Amino acid sequence: MDVPERERTASVARQEAARLTAEGVRGIALTWVDNAGLTRVKAIPTTQLAHAARRGIGMSPVFDVYLVDDSATSSRQTGGPAGDLRLFPDLKRLTELSAQPGWAWAPVDRYTQSGAPHPGCQRQFARRQAERAAARGIELRMGFETEWTVTRVGEPAPARDAGDGRRDAAPGTGRPRYASEGPAYGMTRVVELSDYLHDVLTALAAQHIDVLQIHPEYSPGQFEVSVAPASPVGAADLAVLVRETVRAVSVRHGLTASFGPVVEAGTVGNGAHLHLSLWEGGRNLCRGGSGPSGMTAECEAFLAGVLRELPALLAVGVPSPAGYLRLRPSRWAGAFRCWGVENREAALRFIPGAADDDLAANAEVKCFDGAANPYLVVGAVTAAGLAGLAEGLTLPPPVAGDPAVTGEDAARLPSSLPEALEHFERSELLREAMGGQLFEAVAAVRRAEAELFDGLAPQAVADATRDRY
Repeated sequence: MDVPERERTASVARQEAARLTAEGVRGIALTWVDNAGLTRVKAIPTTQLAHAARRGIGMSPVFDVYLVDDSATSSRQTGGPAGDLRLFPDLKRLTELSAQPGWAWAPVDRYTQSGAPHPGCQRQFARRQAERAAARGIELRMGFETEWTVTRVGEPAPARDAGDGRRDAAPGTGRPRYASEGPAYGMTRVVELSDYLHDVLTALAAQHIDVLQIHPEYSPGQFEVSVAPASPVGAADLAVLVRETVRAVSVRHGLTASFGPVVEAGTVGNGAHLHLSLWEGGRNLCRGGSGPSGMTAECEAFLAGVLRELPALLAVGVPSPAGYLRLRPSRWAGAFRCWGVENREAALRFIPGAADDDLAANAEVKCFDGAANPYLVVGAVTAAGLAGLAEGLTLPPPVAGDPAVTGEDAARLPSSLPEALEHFERSELLREAMGGQLFEAVAAVRRAEAELFDGLAPQAVADATRDRY
């Protein structure tokens, strides 16, 4: 970011600060998401927004190698107490937070002290990949489903025994007190928590977030909200804003919103499915073609690239050992490396949409979960798809049923983080797209978290992670 641009941005920031101050906003949360999937923050008084826009806010680069428990590892280029970065807020995303009166929010891009883009900045990685797609004439529209589990603040039920001499949870933890035990997808949950869900919808609407659906999910106390698609970076920004809005509304209701992949081991967990579509000149390339289910050749090649890279992409989209407790067959988690038309067991689900709805056709990557950094997800998926597009890849035959039941020809995706990490570290495609510093920091965090949770009972892993994201 050059000096004239900073000055122009600072001028806009002064105007925005004056507007927010007049509306009673006193603090602004500047956030980024680290490689462990946690949203980190530096908060500033509203009066400091122009300074932040011109000079940035200091932050250590060591957070690129922080783990989910706030310990740190290191990679060849990242780690230790030395060094500093500058956080620059994206004023186009500046949002007054409805569920946190007196506060606003903006995501940041991270730069070095000399003003160069930080090589480890996940948000700028996502932007670079979107720009690569745009250079090919492709507009990507993406959106995340946000799933979470609502529990009541207070003492949980006693821990269960894992059956092999190990307690299935750490001392003082156990089965959560779910805010609703109503049936899966049941209206009972909406009735019991109607005021809470009303306030979630109200807060999102006040922040100009276009909600498409909100509904109960499968597990006790579990809900999902889907929002309208946006650009890749915009979709990742929205994933952060939606999550923190849900969290804030939950706190105001005396509830806890858990976004971790698994709340209770052995049950269906929280996903963060990614929907995407490709557009060219206002035309949806996911329909109107001669390829499978009406895909154009461009759409098919892009999706084939994503499907090919899925084992390595798991280290991005399923970054925690807890995620592999969720990623099990016959749970609609997308545990198989295959694609299918409206097949919820396939890792890559294709939705053709109604014949008279040009907007509806899209693809869904089902295997990702809420521990993932959304900027890494959209960037890595875009890079994989663009490689498929460049090579003109085609898709294998679709899978129609649950491979675990039908025996259809579909390989299992990696069933552990170390296995996924092996694929990731062998991926020259992702190494080149991310750049060495970001790629190695991601790998270091994955390796360290695999070691951190090695040997723990499944419920202990769930307890340690469910409320961290």
